[in-house]
Amino acid sequence: KRSFDVLVASLMLVLLAPLLVLIGLAIKLTSPGPVLFRQTRVGRHGRDFRMLKFRTMVRGADEYKHDLLELNEAAPMFKVPDDPRTTRIGRLLRRRSLDELPQLANVLRGDMSLVGPRPLITEEDRLFSGWQRRRYHVAPGMTGPWQILGSSRVPIGDMVTIDYLYCANWSLWLDAKILVRTVPYVLSRRSPEYDSRAD
Repeated sequence: KRSFDVLVASLMLVLLAPLLVLIGLAIKLTSPGPVLFRQTRVGRHGRDFRMLKFRTMVRGADEYKHDLLELNEAAPMFKVPDDPRTTRIGRLLRRRSLDELPQLANVLRGDMSLVGPRPLITEEDRLFSGWQRRRYHVAPGMTGPWQILGSSRVPIGDMVTIDYLYCANWSLWLDAKILVRTVPYVLSRRSPEYDSRAD
């Protein structure tokens, strides 16, 4: 799994380098703030790591999170459709999951895998115990079974079960199938995903 991750992530970074530069310039030229957003997530064996994304929200977006609590559609997690904090470029990036591309660096560093369970923030991680924590037996993924099922629509209880089944039945062939299925899923999306982040 690790060798597959390094090989594919390295190839993708080389092939996508021009696109990554263009996205970085677009973010820098259209809104104040850093190009990359870093957020602490819980990784393999429960260890924290700093996950990378392209910034898709206005600077200081976390300060406005409290004002949006009544719009949350996935309590106890935080998911707001059409989040008003999202920039114009950010909406485009989220619609095609392009904001996730910097995580290829996380894959090369060993913090993440190309395929695996959804990486949770600390507040979400505290919701799980017992068998549910077996999701941490593998590294969190850039994509996974929850992604191709429609991550914004999968209830949190079902998500944990899906992650558990993935870990219990993992194979390199399963990872390859999920990666292949991720491409048409991303291309077919018509509206931005929303997530528990303030980037």
